[in-house]
Amino acid sequence: MKNSKIAVIGLGYVGLPLAHAFSAKYKVVGFDIYQKRIDELNNADDRTLELSEVQLREALNNGILFTANQEELKDCNIYIVTVPTPIDKNKRPDLTPLLKASETIGKVLKKDDIVIYESTVYPGATEEECVPVLEKFSNLKFNKDFFCGYSPERINPGDKEHTVTKILKVTSGSTPAIGKKVDALYSSIITAGTHLAPTIKVAEAAKVIENSQRDVNIAFVNELAIIFNKLGIDTNAVLDAAATKWNFLPFRPGLVGGHCIGVDPYYLTYKAQQVGYDPEVILAGRRLNDNMGIYVANQVLKLLIKKGHKVVDAKILILGITFKENCTDIRNSRVIDIIRELQEFGCKTSVSDYWADTEEVEAEYGFKLNNDLNYDDYEAIVIAVAHDKYRELEFYNPKQVVYDIKSILHTSDGKL
Repeated sequence: MKNSKIAVIGLGYVGLPLAHAFSAKYKVVGFDIYQKRIDELNNADDRTLELSEVQLREALNNGILFTANQEELKDCNIYIVTVPTPIDKNKRPDLTPLLKASETIGKVLKKDDIVIYESTVYPGATEEECVPVLEKFSNLKFNKDFFCGYSPERINPGDKEHTVTKILKVTSGSTPAIGKKVDALYSSIITAGTHLAPTIKVAEAAKVIENSQRDVNIAFVNELAIIFNKLGIDTNAVLDAAATKWNFLPFRPGLVGGHCIGVDPYYLTYKAQQVGYDPEVILAGRRLNDNMGIYVANQVLKLLIKKGHKVVDAKILILGITFKENCTDIRNSRVIDIIRELQEFGCKTSVSDYWADTEEVEAEYGFKLNNDLNYDDYEAIVIAVAHDKYRELEFYNPKQVVYDIKSILHTSDGKL
């Protein structure tokens, strides 16, 4: 694999760190359809904050080419696809970005090239959905003229400890020989090691169940939080006590969003339903987690009434809109469910987040962030995301409702 020239298609939270890692040993082309993104990266500026300016300059010095020009892909022989795989409004897989990326690659694909997919999909999607597109636009035959692999991404946005080279990587190939080549390629940069799965479908299935398992476990503790709230018991105190048993799993209640845990289970359930099985546990967990924002909003409204406030026109501040703490990623943030439910009851909501990009929030959710704050202006404050700066907050107004979803404050009126 020494003479490989690698094209990474999609330079987001997954693709950019991967391109940087490969650039230390290989010639790399980083491709993205958004010219603005390319311009930023060529100026050593990563809006996702996954890479520092120093790391980007390191990659540029190594010769990485950031481009939106498809012509620059022609002399690559390994193509790695790291585009988003979202769900549509009906919670069905939206493979549009994946198929568009496959079309782009198909137009430049040559004999003996390898296409590796990292985007999360349901079992079978690579060979059933992507390969036909590659064949159509390249006029080449799968497993005769070109080959495929699947190595699911395991990026954790905002995590500076578990970075791409430090997370064990699952690999696979469309033939046993290609599987070994794909595994050798990743082994050359992944210090944590690799696991070669026997088939692409096995690797696809492994990825989609990782986050489905987390989703079900979080749904369980969310349900516990609802029960214990009715019983007047501190959920976190219960979990701390239970965690003294050696095999108790340390999950905590909260909103479940983002591009993985809140999405991947729907890919698995979609495929299960295609083959005639209606999943029960997975979909039950999804329904419960998807409704937690509404539950939080209603708890806030009850607390407002108890403290003598009117619900209609109540000013409520929501702190945090990213899908998790200390990162800029706003994709599939379930904080929006709290906001919309409060607005349905006539509340006046204001949202603040010092990590999120104001333009991205306005484009995605239709409102502007308010980071010029006077906390006393609000009847209620909802701490929705556990950003580090919010841990330092203290509130002293006894008439004000403070709802701390992630239990990061010493005192609050409510929490999960």
